Amino acid sequence: MLRARYGRAGLLSLWFIVAATASYAAEREAFTLEDIRSVPYPEALTAAAQSPRIAWVANDQGRRNVWVASAPEFAPRRLTDYLADDGQEISSLAVSRDGANVVYVRGGEHGANWDGGLPINPTSSPQGGKVEIWTVPFAGGAARLIAEGDYPVISPEGSRVAFIKDGQAWIASLRDSAQAKRLFVERGRTDSLQWSPDGSRLAFVSSRESHSFIGIYSSDDKPIVWLDPQVNRDLSPRWSPDGKRVAFIRTAGDGGAVANVVPFPIRTWSIQVVDVSTGQSREAWRSGTKPRDSWPEGFFDWLGSEHVVFLSYQDGWQHLYVVPSSGGAARLLTPGDHMVEDVSLSPDRRRIVFSANAGQTPDDIDRRHLYEVTLDLRAPRALTRGEELEYSPVFIADGTVAFIGASAQRSPRPAVLRQTMASPVWVGGSQLPAQYPLSQLVVPKAVKFAAEDGVIVHAQLFQPKPRGRKGPAVVYLHGGPRRQMMLGWHWMEYYGNHYGLNQYLVSRGFTVLSVNYRLGVGYGYDLNYPADAGENGAAELRDVRAAGRYLQALNTVDTSRVGVYGGSYGGYLTAMALAHDSSLFAAGVDIHGVHDWTLQYDLKDLFARTRYEIPENAQHALDLAWRSSPASAVSTWKSPVLFVHGDDDRNVRFTQTVDLVRRLEGRNVHYETLVLPDETHDIKRFDSELRMNQAAVEFLERHLGRVAQGVDARAR
Repeated sequence: MLRARYGRAGLLSLWFIVAATASYAAEREAFTLEDIRSVPYPEALTAAAQSPRIAWVANDQGRRNVWVASAPEFAPRRLTDYLADDGQEISSLAVSRDGANVVYVRGGEHGANWDGGLPINPTSSPQGGKVEIWTVPFAGGAARLIAEGDYPVISPEGSRVAFIKDGQAWIASLRDSAQAKRLFVERGRTDSLQWSPDGSRLAFVSSRESHSFIGIYSSDDKPIVWLDPQVNRDLSPRWSPDGKRVAFIRTAGDGGAVANVVPFPIRTWSIQVVDVSTGQSREAWRSGTKPRDSWPEGFFDWLGSEHVVFLSYQDGWQHLYVVPSSGGAARLLTPGDHMVEDVSLSPDRRRIVFSANAGQTPDDIDRRHLYEVTLDLRAPRALTRGEELEYSPVFIADGTVAFIGASAQRSPRPAVLRQTMASPVWVGGSQLPAQYPLSQLVVPKAVKFAAEDGVIVHAQLFQPKPRGRKGPAVVYLHGGPRRQMMLGWHWMEYYGNHYGLNQYLVSRGFTVLSVNYRLGVGYGYDLNYPADAGENGAAELRDVRAAGRYLQALNTVDTSRVGVYGGSYGGYLTAMALAHDSSLFAAGVDIHGVHDWTLQYDLKDLFARTRYEIPENAQHALDLAWRSSPASAVSTWKSPVLFVHGDDDRNVRFTQTVDLVRRLEGRNVHYETLVLPDETHDIKRFDSELRMNQAAVEFLERHLGRVAQGVDARAR
């Protein structure tokens, strides 16, 4: 339920709201919020290793299903029959090597910061939810429940699936309905299951209190083999193509002298390669000790039979590097001022396809295009170019590449690229629902401006049709914060919803500026990891302030009608903007934002006497986190705000909104709340998403106004 509180300012004039609402109704809408989300949103594209078959998850207004297609026509087929808007996500989608079976997980919140493996229940069903592993034949048929569990991996021959249940490894058959069984017993929490190439062994990570080991299970009558166990955290095991070696990441175990917490600690790492038959281990490569050398927790695997490839920021951009498995210097594979994002290996492990914000024009830094690189290529080879976006690439067994593509106006859809620079084969053709407003969507413009400290800020400007008078505007702030909004539909559905909402606001007469503030990806290490941002100083607020002033300088914008909205980290920055700059931002919508860093990450635990030592700068870190929180600045907050939050949020605690609302009570601040019981951070149900979007638009129109039928419709 949407609730409003008006503080000492008094009630809004009811007659004005009714008049404004009637004025809105008199002006015919170009399209609706439902129209712009009428195309199923694809994610999790994957392919079979030995058959030209692909699969993906499509969300059709809350109805999430597995879809498949195969060569040569790549005609799409819906494989599952989940026809309710129940909020149950589909994850861990995989196709067996021979393409015969599809496996997936249904349920949970896998993008969560905590409790991601636990069930969710956004419909408030009395029966609750589950996290279950299912399989269905690629050719079609009824889906079969394998077991409750998570993170399944299909064996190479396609007859078995290993998975995690209650922190331990389990196994089940894909060929019959025999009951799943626990695979082995070990004292840690098992994760990162990896089958050997011949399917005879299973590598895994055993996470323990202060350290973790890489283990190999082969059979019930043989003990688990631990690969070079040390006092470290060993992670990400990867089998060599011949199954004789395992490469993994090694980082330091817990403990040691207590380090200061500001700035961020450096996380050095190394690549270890172990001969499985002898247990002999060698260090193939070790990172440097500069901040940009820290482990980025990204792509890592074998390239060919004698090299290991990985992502690193060591040259200032997130790039691919390759190192001999026998040891040696790392070689840069993807030079240039751009970021490598999605990475896929060919089935023979000789080719890499990746997406990057590189291209022929400066604006491509706000797009994604596909590139290919091998050990023999002197530089990556471009596979796509132009004003559209291509991301999430995967190799198909016949050597072609599948990906998800979009543009500024066309929402994402799967495609197959048969040859370099050729027109892609769009899976399902080009037909769109009649209500989808393709020609009515605007093409955003890439813009740049300087923050007060000289940092250059990248943004996308959405402008409505000329209207003959100055109108309202809004700054949009993405979440993450390590994300980048682009000149088109985003690869993540969460941000696709916001991109569609920005387009809808433009259709209602708003100018929208989507800001890629510091902390986000796409513009190099220094902007991605500034020392004084977030809880360490909130330097990115300068970028938000500069964005508001940029809008005020446009001759189409009324300087008194600039608002701000965003979700998650964008909700945090929305609250910061309203608390510190109410004279600039006249209203805002804060969607599940962080409001007190000391509550979100329990920084007060820096003083917990679990050890004798505490960080020397613990009090400084706590003070800095408080000053970087909206809760510390409510005394200067004047502008009206709408808070939106689901109370099963596992990324930003619901208490963050409860606390800030309590702080605003009794002050001369108008606030409203939209609470979504049992909803999660990702807003799983389409019905919830629609309610949130409608509430946000109505609030912004009511407080910032809209030129409608010659009437300045704004609550005063």
